[in-house]
Amino acid sequence: MNIQIFGKSKCFDTKKAERYFKERRVKYQRIDLPAIGMSRGELAAVKSAVGLEALIDESAPGAEIIKYLAHETDKEEKLLENPSYIKTPIVRNGKKATVGYCPDVWKEWE
Repeated sequence: MNIQIFGKSKCFDTKKAERYFKERRVKYQRIDLPAIGMSRGELAAVKSAVGLEALIDESAPGAEIIKYLAHETDKEEKLLENPSYIKTPIVRNGKKATVGYCPDVWKEWE
């Protein structure tokens, strides 16, 4: 398993995801989403696994503007410009990915 956790330092679900993998002694790479963001390729891989709408954190301040954008590429650009609009945690395992706290899915990866 090659686990990456994209998260925010103050996100409770990100901390729960990290704890889940620590308890099972699964090594993971933690990426601070607001500080580092996601590459275009990473966003595309996660989008193909979960869909674009699942990536949008509608509770993030200012994120409501995304729903008014007509084209999917414009929405992706806005997410790349403002990583704080991305819902966390995003957990990747190769081509598989989840958004939010999803231990039932992660259990299948083991």
